[in-house]
Amino acid sequence: MKKYLAEMVGTMTLVLMGCGSAIFNGGCGTPAQVLTVAMAFGLSVVAMAYTIGGISGCHINPAITFGCMLSGRMTAKDGLMYMLFQVIGALIGSSILWILTSNIDATYATTTGANACASGVSMAGGFIAEVIFTFIFVLVVLGSTDPQKGAGNFAGLAIGLSLVLVHIVCIPITGTSVNPARSIAPALFEGGEALSQLWIFIVAPLIGALLSALVWRIIARK
Repeated sequence: MKKYLAEMVGTMTLVLMGCGSAIFNGGCGTPAQVLTVAMAFGLSVVAMAYTIGGISGCHINPAITFGCMLSGRMTAKDGLMYMLFQVIGALIGSSILWILTSNIDATYATTTGANACASGVSMAGGFIAEVIFTFIFVLVVLGSTDPQKGAGNFAGLAIGLSLVLVHIVCIPITGTSVNPARSIAPALFEGGEALSQLWIFIVAPLIGALLSALVWRIIARK
């Protein structure tokens, strides 16, 4: 149970800090804002990796958990419980942000940090972007945490920095999800377009994770 609670706390922190940076820094309309949000998500992962990594592995992302399941690193039962508690954690993080924005007299570009395809980006374009960038991100996770070929104690840093990199490129396209839990909770609070497009940010990251697991099996094979 401890590892499930750790995943809940870790995902709550990721949503609170990552989505919170988008809310309280005025969105992602400028390069500086993009970098700020990208760093917030990446640093959240680094912080949690070295906090709960020894307990749960610090997935805090159903796509990562799915990739680990497909790679044979965890059972389906454990994986599904991880995903459940990740979504619960994300809902707690979004609830805190909702309480904060409801009690602060200010106008924000976003009040939830929800994902949606940017203006001029088709759903197909957003879907492809989420598949590609989740593939890259989860591949880094699988590689850096591999028991024999991984980065050891530096894995958390590698994963966090790769998430920063992914956000820098993908924020202007979809706001960057690569994490179904991170998208589900804000969309439930946002409603409207975010909720209608939510399927993209659930299905595409899982496909990206599937591809990364397949590729890692091939390139890591002895």
